[in-house]
Amino acid sequence: MFRKITRRASKFAAVAAAGLLAMSVQAADPIRIGSFLSVTGPASFLGDPELKTLQMYVEKINEEGGVLGRQLELVHYDDAGNASKARNFASRLIRSDRVDIIVGGSTTGATMAAVPMIEQAGVPFISLAGAVVITTPVKKWVFKTPQSDRMAAERILTDMKSRGLTKVGLISGTGGFGSSGREQTLAVAKEMGGIEIVADETYGGSDTDMTAQLTNIRNTDGVQTILNFGFGQGPAIVTRNYAQLGIELPFYQSHGVASDGFLELAGSNAEGLRLPASPLLVPESLPESDPQKPVVEAYKSEYEARWNSKVSTFGAYAYDGLNLAVKAIEKAGSTDKEAVRDALENIQGHVGVTGTFNMSPTDHNGLEADSFRILEVQDGGWKLIN
Repeated sequence: MFRKITRRASKFAAVAAAGLLAMSVQAADPIRIGSFLSVTGPASFLGDPELKTLQMYVEKINEEGGVLGRQLELVHYDDAGNASKARNFASRLIRSDRVDIIVGGSTTGATMAAVPMIEQAGVPFISLAGAVVITTPVKKWVFKTPQSDRMAAERILTDMKSRGLTKVGLISGTGGFGSSGREQTLAVAKEMGGIEIVADETYGGSDTDMTAQLTNIRNTDGVQTILNFGFGQGPAIVTRNYAQLGIELPFYQSHGVASDGFLELAGSNAEGLRLPASPLLVPESLPESDPQKPVVEAYKSEYEARWNSKVSTFGAYAYDGLNLAVKAIEKAGSTDKEAVRDALENIQGHVGVTGTFNMSPTDHNGLEADSFRILEVQDGGWKLIN
């Protein structure tokens, strides 16, 4: 009898030890952060700083002990701005790499190509792209860090109205970002009232001269100001053509070109233009009382010291995305996908570089239009206006 009990006790102890060992191994497994980004190609000005940001902060978090006692592992692919590649890489991240959460999608096109698969698989996804369609209507598993193009349109048109500029000439790119920005600008102008889009021109991604479109706008009766909604090389070309034509109307660009890289491309032609952007470009202009100031200053100094290149608002989207992911995992207390998704959806008051995030079941972006600051190019640099 005693031997039977001993055998049973030994067997139980062995099973318990095996269970503890399995739990220990599981606890030691890295938390896998998946990402697909446009590191090369026409949108590399987005993907390159985004990847660099993810790499340096995953390293930093790991050096500080990781998350829930586990290291982070970044699994990333370069979609080169190609929506088909983005879809394939999202599939690989989900099915082969079995990542716990995805932080990526540099462009709206890449993001939206991956969304159906991500929704079906039930993997939390934080996009780094801007179009309102990404989170409106709300999709269960999809979140994003940049302000929407709708917010940009609201901020720009509000600034125009405050200057007495109510008749707007619009020129936009035909890609995903420009097309969505155009739609939102037209919609906001209609809803806002007291402001009218009197000209509506577009250009393709491979166009190298937009003087014809700008001439049409300039010749439109009553036009008082011009807005260009686009990203990449297009807005820099529009800005150069604008100056070459000697147009003296107040000029606005979208948040799609809010970087020092745009100033380098556009040169002195950008003088006087305005756009909405995060305070990352003008941290020294923020008052000490602004809760974003220490966050913005820390990211700027750490990024520039590590990579010896100027920081951009696009890298900041990745910074905010990674930190929101980490916060959600910590709140969930595990990498259980449903629990992490629920935690993400309930994050409140998270101060990031882009703004203060207040997520909810009806808002998977969590930012307001006033998280944008209006900047103006003065003497070749950015100046905080509002």
